[in-house]
Amino acid sequence: MKKILILGDGMADEPIEMLGGKTPLQYARTPYMDELARRGVTGRLQTVPDGFHPGSETANLAVLGYSLPDVYEGRGVLEAASMNVELHPGELAMRCNLVCLEGDRLKNHSAGHITTPEARELIAFLNETAGDARIRFHAGVSYRHLLVMRGGDKRLDCTPPHDIPMQPFRPALIRPAAAEAEETAALLNRLILRSQELLPDHPVNRRRAAAGKDPANSLWFWSPGYRPTMQTLKERYGIPASAVISAVDLIQGIGVYAGMDVVKVEGATGLYDTNYEGKARAALEALRTHDFVYVHVEASDEAGHEGDVRLKVRTVEDLDRRLVGPICEAVRQWDEPVAIAVLPDHPTPCALRTHTNVPVPFLICRPGETPDEVDRYDEFSVLGGKYGLLAGDRFMREFTANHFI
Repeated sequence: MKKILILGDGMADEPIEMLGGKTPLQYARTPYMDELARRGVTGRLQTVPDGFHPGSETANLAVLGYSLPDVYEGRGVLEAASMNVELHPGELAMRCNLVCLEGDRLKNHSAGHITTPEARELIAFLNETAGDARIRFHAGVSYRHLLVMRGGDKRLDCTPPHDIPMQPFRPALIRPAAAEAEETAALLNRLILRSQELLPDHPVNRRRAAAGKDPANSLWFWSPGYRPTMQTLKERYGIPASAVISAVDLIQGIGVYAGMDVVKVEGATGLYDTNYEGKARAALEALRTHDFVYVHVEASDEAGHEGDVRLKVRTVEDLDRRLVGPICEAVRQWDEPVAIAVLPDHPTPCALRTHTNVPVPFLICRPGETPDEVDRYDEFSVLGGKYGLLAGDRFMREFTANHFI
């Protein structure tokens, strides 16, 4: 039996007054996900273990059933893998955001969703002006980039920039979590402040300002770590061949370490203008040649970070209509049965504009399985689902089991 997991990043939320006390997932029209819930079994998954920050890197690793205390080394190392940046012993990798400051406040974590060509120009400029034999910047996608530091100490207390929108940035600068990390923290903070001197007058930012767009006027470093050691999905679950589809570097990096083939889709942006139809086509093509396909869509998370309720509803409906729907319609015609799972990695409530560690709703629809009594898919309906609350690798082991071949 083939298996496809569709993950709507940050799709879960909390009840919102302007939606009549419903969550975006409850309010949105989602006929395909609701049908899968009616035909399948449901429950909730605790994707963020105690002691871990509710980030997409921790939550997606947990969805795939990895033990975070054993494998977690931060977001930077995962993005390094997706960018084909090889990390050597003694090298520290960190996520490097281009952010927008407004006075002393961090206006947004994405520099107004700067374009990738603009960002690459700025990263090249920073390598020339702030990089050296010890510090190198590597360009990624949009605002998401990578810092590699030789001899850095990962014992740092870092604040993700999406956790402090419109808050003063200085209290959130990097702090050492051990005496040996003081030099690393001081160097990184100097780089952040230096970038605030270098970036505002760059031609990219002058053009953005003239167009009324947010400038990328600061760097922000977070999620430090060293190269991890991870089992592949074949080693963990016996899955012969697997693939990952995502526009986000860190998800691709998880795929690399998990032994998954990375499938890239033209027009996949990591935003709400992403190429849903292209991802659906790529998923179906990958499913022909792979046993397990992991499809990640970032759009709802970005809408949650912006606090845009209507946009988040739209991203949920787009996921259902433009990706889940075409996949469901196509696999109905296949001779080989296909199991489908749908879930978020974590909530990104619009009211908070950041992630929380609340358990997320999931559905599993497998041909031949007796459904539970849940008749629609949302955060509250699944409370009556078959699986109750799962944690650890229970979800992944249930989904990948071949009980219904």
